[in-house]
This record gives sequence, structure tokens and C-alpha cells, in this order.
Amino acid sequence: MPATPHPEHHRTERIGWLRAAVLGANDGAVSVASVVVGVAAAPTATPTAVLLAGTAALVAGAMSMAAGEYVSVQSQADTEAADLALEEAELAANPEGELAELAGIYQHRGLDADLALQVARQLTAHDALEAHARDELGITEALRARPLQAALASAAAFSVGAALPLLTAFLVPRSSVLVGVGSATVVTLLVLGALAAYAGGASLGRGALRVATWGVLAMAATAAVGKLVGVAL
Repeated sequence: MPATPHPEHHRTERIGWLRAAVLGANDGAVSVASVVVGVAAAPTATPTAVLLAGTAALVAGAMSMAAGEYVSVQSQADTEAADLALEEAELAANPEGELAELAGIYQHRGLDADLALQVARQLTAHDALEAHARDELGITEALRARPLQAALASAAAFSVGAALPLLTAFLVPRSSVLVGVGSATVVTLLVLGALAAYAGGASLGRGALRVATWGVLAMAATAAVGKLVGVAL
């Protein structure tokens, strides 16, 4: 009895929003925790100053991530649109030449000449532009640039990642801010790294350690700067 057909879900379908979400959450946790730790390390820093700096870093960082991600991905989307428009014009001007080009692509991938031409004709009859977009330009629906989705995912993920160090700074005593925020952030980064690795099919431990290591280095650097500048001032 033949197996019941079922749709398959591949990890590449998540790559657009996953990249933005992971980058945003990691950046939120690291940058806001680093700001909080850096300000808290100054001998004269008050709890109000620490929270104000952390809140400002959260808002500014979320907006910056959204804007940067949107502009970056929109540039990719513009390039894709320009390539598709060019391909559409070429299909209208020289359909036979484009058919031969598509057949050549399939022949290069291993089909014999007759079968390659047959496949090219059938796919061209179904949707010529889609066939050229996928097989000539490498543009697929799963990997298409989606600027607004990437921007919203980045901003939301940044805010979520930044919320824990900021909340920790609010809850712990002033004398424990450095240890409390640092510990909470390391745990957050380990979890984020493991989740990203799981979603991408990579090693959980390696992904967690990679993210946490860079976060620890960033916090250590800002704490040192805060301490030195605070003493100097």
C-alpha cells in the first residue's frame, strides 16, 4: 500500500525569520546586559541610572535592529525584483532562447539532452518565470527576501532578549547587579544558542557555547570600561 503523501517541512523554510530572530535576541541580551553591567560597574552609578541606561538601550537597539534589518533585506528584495523583471523581459523577447537556456541548465545537472528539453518545455508551459527564477536565478519562495517580516522579527526578538537583563537589574539589589545580570545573561545566551542550533539542526552544545562565549567577552569588556571611566570621572 503506498504511503500517504504528506507535506515536508525543511529547515530552510525558517531561514529568513530565524536568522533575524536569533540575531535580534542575541544582540538584545548581549548589548543591553553590557550597557547595564558597564554603567553598574561605575562606582558612582545609581540604580536609577542603571535602569535608565538599560531601558534606553532596549528601545534604541530594537529600533536600530528593525531599521537595519529592513534596509538590508529590502536591498536584497530590490535585487530579486530587478532580476525577475529582466528575466520576464527576456522571456517575452526571446522565448526559444530562454527555453534552450533552461534546458542547458538541466542538462548540466545530469539529464540527457532530450529529457532536459522535455522538462524545460513542461516547466515553461506551467510557469516560465517561476522555472527561471528557481533554476537560473536561485530565487525560491522559501528563501525570498521579506523585509517587513525580518524587521519585525528582529525588533521583537531584540526586545525579548533585552528584557531579562533589564528585569534582573530591576529586581536584584544594587550590590548584586553585576553578578545577577551577568549570570542571567549567560543562562539566556546558552538557551538562545541551543534553541538556534536545534532549529537549524546543528550541535546544541556547540551552538550554546559559541553564543555564550561572545556574550561573556562583551560584558567583561564593558564592565572594564565602566570601571575605568567611572574611577577616572
